Amino acid sequence: MSWMHSQVLWFCGSASMASALPVFLLCLVLTDSEAFKPLKPQNSITHQEITETAVLLKTTEVCKAVAAKERRDFVPPKQLSVTSVQQACSPSDAGLTGAKFKASIVAMYTSNAAVDVAYVLSDRHHFDRESFTDGRKLITEGMASVKANIQQEDFIPARLTLGKIFHTLQDFYSHSNWIELGNKRPNSNLIRPDLPIGNLADINTPTCRSCSEGNCRDNILPEILKEGKLTSGYFSLLSSQKPKGKCSHGGLFDQTSRTDPVGGINKDDFEADHGHLHREAANVAINATMELLEDIRGAAGENDFLRLMGITRSSVLCFVIDTTGSTSDYIAEVKKLASTIIDSKEGTDEEPSAYILVPFNDQEVGELKRTTDSNIFKVQINIITADGSGDTAEMSLSGLQLALTRAPPSSEIFVFTDAPAKDVHLRSTVIALIESTKSVVTFLHFSSQLSPAGNDLYQELAEISGGQAIVVTKATLPQVTDIIVDSSTPDLVNILQAVRNPGRPDNFTFTVDPSVSNLTVYLTGSPLTFSLHSPTGVSQSSAVTDGSLGSVKAVGNLNMVRLNTQTGLWEIRVTSTQPYSLKVTAQSGLDFIYNIVEMSQGSGTGFIVKEGRPRAGRNITLLLSVVGGDSPNVTEVALVEVSGSGVENGTIEALGDGDYLVFMERVPDDEFVVLVKGADSGSSRTSTITFQRQSTTRLRASSLAVTALANGTMEAGIPFSIPFSVTTNGMEGNYTVRALDNRGFISSFTTSLVLSSGGTAQGSVELQAPDSTPSGTDVTLTVVAEAPGAADFNYNVLQLSVSKCNALQVSVPLLIPLALLPALWT
Repeated sequence: MSWMHSQVLWFCGSASMASALPVFLLCLVLTDSEAFKPLKPQNSITHQEITETAVLLKTTEVCKAVAAKERRDFVPPKQLSVTSVQQACSPSDAGLTGAKFKASIVAMYTSNAAVDVAYVLSDRHHFDRESFTDGRKLITEGMASVKANIQQEDFIPARLTLGKIFHTLQDFYSHSNWIELGNKRPNSNLIRPDLPIGNLADINTPTCRSCSEGNCRDNILPEILKEGKLTSGYFSLLSSQKPKGKCSHGGLFDQTSRTDPVGGINKDDFEADHGHLHREAANVAINATMELLEDIRGAAGENDFLRLMGITRSSVLCFVIDTTGSTSDYIAEVKKLASTIIDSKEGTDEEPSAYILVPFNDQEVGELKRTTDSNIFKVQINIITADGSGDTAEMSLSGLQLALTRAPPSSEIFVFTDAPAKDVHLRSTVIALIESTKSVVTFLHFSSQLSPAGNDLYQELAEISGGQAIVVTKATLPQVTDIIVDSSTPDLVNILQAVRNPGRPDNFTFTVDPSVSNLTVYLTGSPLTFSLHSPTGVSQSSAVTDGSLGSVKAVGNLNMVRLNTQTGLWEIRVTSTQPYSLKVTAQSGLDFIYNIVEMSQGSGTGFIVKEGRPRAGRNITLLLSVVGGDSPNVTEVALVEVSGSGVENGTIEALGDGDYLVFMERVPDDEFVVLVKGADSGSSRTSTITFQRQSTTRLRASSLAVTALANGTMEAGIPFSIPFSVTTNGMEGNYTVRALDNRGFISSFTTSLVLSSGGTAQGSVELQAPDSTPSGTDVTLTVVAEAPGAADFNYNVLQLSVSKCNALQVSVPLLIPLALLPALWT
């Protein structure tokens, strides 16, 4: 049950934000039942709005407290929005987009939404059937898990768990009679396991009488209200039975509401049986959500709380370094490079929010080091020594895999190596993590002697992520400092990227708006020539290293061009018959984030986030948010093939507050990125400007679908099983399965499945965390299924969290056999 309703019964099977929620799902979108909608209809205040409002208000409050401690002025936002709160929290860097902040909020409210899908029949998740004790247990154990995650600096699972417990907490005010009892404030004891919840009605106490001629305003018994007894509605899809005299949830599909006493007490929207109290319930739910956040703030401290919310002034600096004996000369230069970069950002708004180091060699991957202290990071890098047997291949993909699972989403990761990958079997797993996290990976080769296969692999991974594969020498390594410094700026946006493989001459255009600064072009490939053409018609060839349009610097196979920023339409003409890649970036306060979502089958308004690659030959829907700017309006969204000219334009539906749903009739056959164009107008400008942004990560459609089930929480020392299912519309044959986690907790998994075209097969992954595993430890599990010949693959990435107790463990009954679920949505 939730704050929003629809009138359609449907089934689906998908993951939600890489969370530990169950993925074989019975999804019921029912009147007065579990559903979540991103739209803002007239008859409801949604879980999304409740969550986002509470987060914005509490974050503003914490930023104000931080400013007071630092004895600086705090200018509160004039209106409540992601952009305005971000700017109020970071006044010295008003150009920050707020993209990380918005992404954190989206993670929380989509995890919130998934409760109505994953736990549709669980009373405790919605405080139905007077399940107050069990409902509070979910909340308090979830809070303990969040606090443990924060101590481990594992903010991703913390946000996902927050979203889940927000849902249960918010449903208390919609599904119980707390508001009818006259309460205007939250029930603070719901977040305190040591205090009584209230004066609970027992199972034998009648609580309701039948509604009179459809009017349910006074159907709660007067003695219940007088004695202040707490109750909630019973709900069932199939049975009309309930204890004598008990209230029902109510609504078209609640069978218990047909049994005396008839009617219900839910306040899910203005049309519900107690809809006259919907706004009051929503307002108290906002305050209750803020109260829970205040408890988390008290435990975590203000700085970590703001990191949890995504309020960070800068990006993470992440180095993955080859330490084999053959790299000894280069490691000294890497240490100097790291020190130069750290010193250049220290004490500025661009100082990294965290530093990550992953060493690897030809035999193993070292322990990941993570710190927020730049001096500690310098020490960690300086103690690195070159060792190992000097094999011609290294564990580079294992090191990268570890970095991808521990760095925040959308991080910039730099891999330093002089050899090809030894662990090429991890290719599909690494690609899955790049696509899932939307992180950018840049490889810096210490040698030009890589085999074509080794070089092609690094080039492929870099291009998929939107990064570079640069060949450097000991002498030229210091010249990449600018590249790393630019890539780790907090307000970096992607304006254009393209790949031509095989190479061919081509012309590329892009639009530059007034919010842009530090406009930079990266052209990777050799040999090639190019020319620049400005909006005013001025041109400059690549042979001119310092011209009227900008400066050109060549480092190995990379040409880096610093453009003198001019607004308007630019053109780059490239001449080459060899493969090359093009990327245009800048700093700007205007950007976007997106997720692929699955819509409900009928109402068209419910959604859950789709994990994995989109299905080939199907339509898809994007949930897209624009952050920054004065008053941006999206006018065009397209899926653009990166290696060709194919474009699929979408139909845009504005949701308000910078959020949009975009409907795509089909997915391109080749790899693609998301292109967004729009106009920005506001009081600070005399005219409307046009802008262009692109996503960095390349995606590809797949004929496979991988779903995975994490029904419960991993407990230290106890075996934990995750069933998964693979469905294909492609070729029949033997499909290879790869499962990998970032902690080494996997004990076994199904390694292959035999599928026919259109068929489905099941397997499982078995994990066990050691008894000594700290509570709150995050586990990123990646399950990849590869078609015969590895011509196609798809994946599912789950974020799990280890607990010392049985927190959030549930068993939700399914109404249909598990094996039949994939067929219902393929």
